[in-house]
Amino acid sequence: MSLTCDISFKEKVNIFSFEYLKCILFINNIESDDYLFTKKLYSKLITTSHILEDFLDFHGAKKNKEWVFYRELSASVRHLSLACYSQRHLLNRFKFYRLESSHKEMFKREAMDTLRIIQDSLKLAVPVILEEARRLDITIPKTGYDLSYFPGISSSQHLDHNIDDFNAKDQQKENLTRIASEFLEVIKDFEQFSFYERYDLKEINRLVPGKINEVIIRSYEMRIHNIQSSFDSYVVNSESSSDNIILDQLRSHFSIVFHILQVMGRLLHFYERHLYDIGFKDVYKNISVALSELIDRDVLLDRAVNFCLFYAAKFLSSGKEVAFQIINENMETSTIHVGIPKDRGFHSRPSLLVAKIVQHYGGEVKLQVGEDFFDASSVLDIQWAGGKIKKEEIEIVAFTGDSRALDDLVILASVNYGEDHMGKGIPLPKELSYLS
Repeated sequence: MSLTCDISFKEKVNIFSFEYLKCILFINNIESDDYLFTKKLYSKLITTSHILEDFLDFHGAKKNKEWVFYRELSASVRHLSLACYSQRHLLNRFKFYRLESSHKEMFKREAMDTLRIIQDSLKLAVPVILEEARRLDITIPKTGYDLSYFPGISSSQHLDHNIDDFNAKDQQKENLTRIASEFLEVIKDFEQFSFYERYDLKEINRLVPGKINEVIIRSYEMRIHNIQSSFDSYVVNSESSSDNIILDQLRSHFSIVFHILQVMGRLLHFYERHLYDIGFKDVYKNISVALSELIDRDVLLDRAVNFCLFYAAKFLSSGKEVAFQIINENMETSTIHVGIPKDRGFHSRPSLLVAKIVQHYGGEVKLQVGEDFFDASSVLDIQWAGGKIKKEEIEIVAFTGDSRALDDLVILASVNYGEDHMGKGIPLPKELSYLS
């Protein structure tokens, strides 16, 4: 059976443009500057622009001088709409997030301003899209959609919560410990992007796309999404979740960061793929210039960095304490007794490796020397313990706390904490490869 039909390209482009242009007409006819696009409108823009873009790509529009700009405009609509959809979703859900209040109001104001900025960029493209359609002799629909076709998502009715799915308590604790640990790993890796003073445009252009780009941000987006999916699959429907505020706090941090990174990824994609003109051939450079004159790339870059990156880092940082609390309330604990590093004791190298193991898992571990306890995640604390060990000629010490970390500490102790008798580093077992 053939998948092709005998309708001409010109006839098909009218068909594939029809619903897309009805959306464009709808936006063009909006008279109020205060109207906020709904998620249904963004969804319709995303779907119709994507179908049109795919159709044009299939017929080679990217390599055709007549059609490339119409194609680039449809791609612009799609990616800006995707960013707006995530931003609108975030704002719709914001009142349900359990987050610390110190920067909630400021974030909400900036989030709304950012949505309006991206929405305004879409609105600026609308008359140009209609003009380009007319130039290409594409049939413009007689009318756009009616306002009632795009209702908002909120209503006064809220359905009863009458389904509970109970998980085994021990399995719940294990899952929470694992998920919170994975979240701490993301937080630790993301700390390289934290900043406290907003960047000026010169600094932003130095960072994007060399140090911060779509690929990097999408990788973090996917990691957060995987953690949130795991939480929803194994925790959120458990017996304790409906009454446990701290679980809501943990998920709130997953969710808000995930949607912020979604917005950032789309803005960076739009900038890098459609506005960033280095290395483009002449025709694409001209298209890039035309889009840049239409949509202010500097404003979008500012929002990607000074809103999205800034608040993603903030909410990850504030989620750290929540994750630590979850781990320490749910982790399996035990005690081990191991020898001290031979010949040189707990000097810098073995102290650092012990601390790295404890930090890797995120749970609390104490080093006991006689009657005294030291924080095993702190290199300085371990070295203080080392002084007491040397003074009192102690050969065996106890570690108490997170069983996962203790299992690895047993492995580390079995290879004399990664040192030979001269104090030089030796290869670590594969189970400790994360330390290298």
